[in-house]
Amino acid sequence: MEPIERARLDAYFTKIAAQFAPTEQATAFLITHLLAERPAFVRAVAAMTRLRAVLPKPKSIHPAARHEVEQTTLCDTLSRELFTGPDTALDYLEARAVGEPVVLLDVGGYFAPALADLHSRFTGQILGVIEDTENGHRRYLELDKLPCPAVSVARSPLKDPEDFLVGQSVVFSTEAVLRDRGDILHGRPALVIGFGKLGSSIARLLHAKGVQVTVCDIDPVRRTQALSQGFAVARDREAALASAGLVLCATGARSLTGEDFPHLRNGAYVATVTSREDELELDALPDVYTRTMVGEHVTRYQTTGHYFYLANGGDAVNFLHGASVGPFIFLVQAEILAAIRMLTRADLAPGLHEVSAEDRAAIAATWLSYFNR
Repeated sequence: MEPIERARLDAYFTKIAAQFAPTEQATAFLITHLLAERPAFVRAVAAMTRLRAVLPKPKSIHPAARHEVEQTTLCDTLSRELFTGPDTALDYLEARAVGEPVVLLDVGGYFAPALADLHSRFTGQILGVIEDTENGHRRYLELDKLPCPAVSVARSPLKDPEDFLVGQSVVFSTEAVLRDRGDILHGRPALVIGFGKLGSSIARLLHAKGVQVTVCDIDPVRRTQALSQGFAVARDREAALASAGLVLCATGARSLTGEDFPHLRNGAYVATVTSREDELELDALPDVYTRTMVGEHVTRYQTTGHYFYLANGGDAVNFLHGASVGPFIFLVQAEILAAIRMLTRADLAPGLHEVSAEDRAAIAATWLSYFNR
């Protein structure tokens, strides 16, 4: 990032942090994709909270960004296992923030499995959680009862530009992977599994490139939406898998089970928009399949009479090329900062909450003053 752009970004976050400054600071733990532009956001979180640790998502760490963050903030190793067991999660928080009021900033529902135990057993106070993604939103929604407030920005209108551009980056990276193998998108029928904000963006962008797109979604409302936009909608899942030369998984949950893989067309490519743990049941793939790296970012799964290709080991394909969505990501990050103030007021009831329309409008106005140039 050029110095003038870095200065503009820091000025923007300084303005946002001042707009939403809490009356009292809480301690924070931040799970994040530690991409090249992310240190400015980390500094803003640190300005509004006592930021105890950053936990970068393992598949999306930019080395220079991590080095910059580590100059001022502890970076811990993130894994699902760290917060799956309540004792492990509790030990971690007690070691870092014993007796303190804590805000948990999440990307993907990492804190969800242990949240009830943390809320009841932690020596401090869990003020609440802020969740950034749709699959994380669902994880908190699926809990029997939220013990504390959870502010989700996953379905915010400020996230719509990001979702569209993430879809664009997914298509770009998928095409780049195919071209590295001497293949192209054109003439390769595609199946998009999941027609939410990301999946619908991917479907439209593939269609614009001349790709024949079929949509598969468990939600009948989304299936009607796909039909109304001119896409074919799969009526038979196995037949759709067998006819697709490219399968893009965009559910944020389980797109392909172990039983699905043998139905893939020979030579089909599979790519995802989140992590392989969320989208793909690779551990349930029959043992008869061998795995061979056939390119820098492509694995061939093969058994007698059948083979398919997996992009980027099943992790988000767009992270191969930085997954950049430009300055639009700063809208969502600002909304996360506004959510910090909501939780530190400690007046929200347990359950899912959203940032107010008034705060979103203020964020958008500030963003436009810095980036609409």
